Amino acid sequence: MAPKAERALAVWLAVSALVGPAEAYDAGDALALLLGTVLTMVGFCACLGWYARKRNGLP
Repeated sequence: MAPKAERALAVWLAVSALVGPAEAYDAGDALALLLGTVLTMVGFCACLGWYARKRNGLP
């Protein structure tokens, strides 16, 4: 592995070791995750559509 990759892996492992485990994963967490995923995808598609229209010269 490259030295930068090794350093990044070591930092990531050190930071992830500081994060405590989740106590529980209930329906509220699942709903929040699903909502966040859907909103992220809609936002990504909206930005992609805006960029495509801008690039093609459409209003």
